[in-house]
Amino acid sequence: MLRLPHFAPSLFEDEPQSTGHGLATLALTAAISGTLAVIISKNFLETERKITHHIETDYGVCDEAFARTMSHLLGPPLVAGNKVTLLQNGAEIFPRMLEVIRQAKYSVTFENFVWTKGRIVDQFSAAFAECARRGVKVHFLQDAMGSNCLDSRCMQDMRDAGVEVEIFRRYNLTNFNHRTHRKLLVVDGRIGFVGGVGISDLWDGHGNQSDHWRDTQYEVEGPVVAQMQQAFLDNWMQTRARVLHGDLYFPELFPCGNTPCQIFKSSVSEGADSARLMFLLSIAAARQSIRIVNPYFIPDMLVLHLLKEARERGVSVEIIAPSERIDQRVVRYVGRARWGGLLRRGVRFYEFQPALLHSKYFVVDEQWVSVGSCNLDDRSLCLNEEANLNVWDRQFAQQHFEVFEADKKRSREITWQEWRQRPLREKILGHVAGILRSQL
Repeated sequence: MLRLPHFAPSLFEDEPQSTGHGLATLALTAAISGTLAVIISKNFLETERKITHHIETDYGVCDEAFARTMSHLLGPPLVAGNKVTLLQNGAEIFPRMLEVIRQAKYSVTFENFVWTKGRIVDQFSAAFAECARRGVKVHFLQDAMGSNCLDSRCMQDMRDAGVEVEIFRRYNLTNFNHRTHRKLLVVDGRIGFVGGVGISDLWDGHGNQSDHWRDTQYEVEGPVVAQMQQAFLDNWMQTRARVLHGDLYFPELFPCGNTPCQIFKSSVSEGADSARLMFLLSIAAARQSIRIVNPYFIPDMLVLHLLKEARERGVSVEIIAPSERIDQRVVRYVGRARWGGLLRRGVRFYEFQPALLHSKYFVVDEQWVSVGSCNLDDRSLCLNEEANLNVWDRQFAQQHFEVFEADKKRSREITWQEWRQRPLREKILGHVAGILRSQL
């Protein structure tokens, strides 16, 4: 009989332990790698197919066919009987929003991105708290990344007063890159505000200070306010898992104007290319003019192609973008890197001079206007939760056309020659950073 050496048992005892330790290490490594892969894929990789085919329309923006298409293709229909008031810069926007909040009787719903400590935030948090103490139902939804005071005294004061405070995706690794960029305020289900304004001292004033923002906001009354309330509830239910309903939030709304509108929202969770589709169809249906004001104008190849085609049809295209006064300089370089083909075809570019540009409005054929939180970049069109007010009305569009002309007077035109002579560093950064365009 073969006898094993006296030390053999210890060798055989050690082997399973070593193997077990190795397997545990492999399992842990695999788990960490898998988790990282999920986090990266959920946050940074596109999972939905984007529209890439050529779009051509046999109708123009002024035709009823365009209005029907936008009503049925994009979600909530265009509804008549609304009144839209354009508010410009913090000096107009903040006092009016605060006035309406302080007059609330039943409910206030608020969804927001930028909320930074200072005088303006103190005023808004005090107004929300005062409403709640009076018995008004106040629901406050703030994006985690857009605030520097989530644990501040003012936030606690609102909670103590009875405000329902929710923070959008504060501790959510699989979706931390997907933000709510919407700016919505609805009071008593009857008056709504939508636009691009951030609740911050940097938005106060008249849009003429170099370190402050120039922006637009829109006060809305009429049947379309119910669509705005539904847009808020879209993320409120996702975050709070509670539905708000009944007359406190959805009262009967009667016509109070003549403006056909729709609230158009986009969301990663809907898995749709809808925000981008709205811009694509609007450009394809343009017959006379396109006016774009956007702080982060980084068009993709199909948008560029359709803008070039619009010029070939004789459509006048003018775009106002930020100057060197911008919070994301690399974003400006990436956007400017895409101007060349448009400039060669006669698209006119301007850079806003007095202040940081944050307005986001889009006017086509002096008939169709889209305003709100949506930028013309991949982050807005593919990653963020956004909300825009679309208006199909000649009178409102002509009013906004005049706003564009006023903004243009405070801007400087960039010619083809000047664009070609931009600094080498900007050219290199613009092209290299363009690889990460989906995250800008």
